[in-house]
Amino acid sequence: MSDDLDAVLTGVGPRLRALRQKSEMTLTSLSEATGVSVSTLSRLESGNRRPTLELLLPLSRAYGVPLDELVGAPATADPRIHGKPIVGNGMTILPLSGQPGGLQAFKHILPGEGERREPDPKTHEGYEWMYVISGRLRLVLGEHDVVLKAGEAAEFDTRVPHWFGHADDRPVEILTLFGPQGERMHVRARPAGR
Repeated sequence: MSDDLDAVLTGVGPRLRALRQKSEMTLTSLSEATGVSVSTLSRLESGNRRPTLELLLPLSRAYGVPLDELVGAPATADPRIHGKPIVGNGMTILPLSGQPGGLQAFKHILPGEGERREPDPKTHEGYEWMYVISGRLRLVLGEHDVVLKAGEAAEFDTRVPHWFGHADDRPVEILTLFGPQGERMHVRARPAGR
């Protein structure tokens, strides 16, 4: 048994005893509420019986606590991404992914502006996927000059000269996924004919 698992199992008994005492229940009343025998409950609390899911679930219900609390599961870390906005080139970029390397997600906000910039296509290593949340986005990609509306998406190899900006004077919001060369957006679709 691993040290981590052993530590978790060792801590279950004292937590069960503390919950029972806090609830002012006897082993007999807990046995009646859960259907688990008094001797099994006593051995669980003393650490002489290994806890199983079949034993912990009725105890969790009887005490009105999540199973995680019985086993002392670590608290889940804050899942929010606290990226620092990047402002430049007439837009604000909000990082939406927290891990460096691999696929990265961003939200781009292009505020409405009076004078639109002229395209200045650039190239770099990578692969990009973009989705227009609101507004109209002008995308210059190689020889193509297209306008994407809200709900439309594009994907391309960033080694192709590209530029994007406003298609008109209104604000534009887009989501982008950017990955190293060779990584592409994967969309699971149902096979045709089903």
